Amino acid sequence: MSIEQIAAEALRLPPKERALLAESLWESLSAPYEASAEMDDQTALALALERDREIAAGEVSAVSHEEMMAKLRQ
Repeated sequence: MSIEQIAAEALRLPPKERALLAESLWESLSAPYEASAEMDDQTALALALERDREIAAGEVSAVSHEEMMAKLRQ
């Protein structure tokens, strides 16, 4: 089954089930910038500010949502 077929099937699910599926898929990714769903607001804000500082300092470069999705589909 292709990603397009899976996406079409997933979009037929009720909103609550789509949200649960999205959460499950997101949590299955292991990435250095993955933020825990259990993170408190203060920690999440500190992480966001650190990411912003990294981008501003040129330590990392930001990518658009479209670029990120294209890379994930490769």
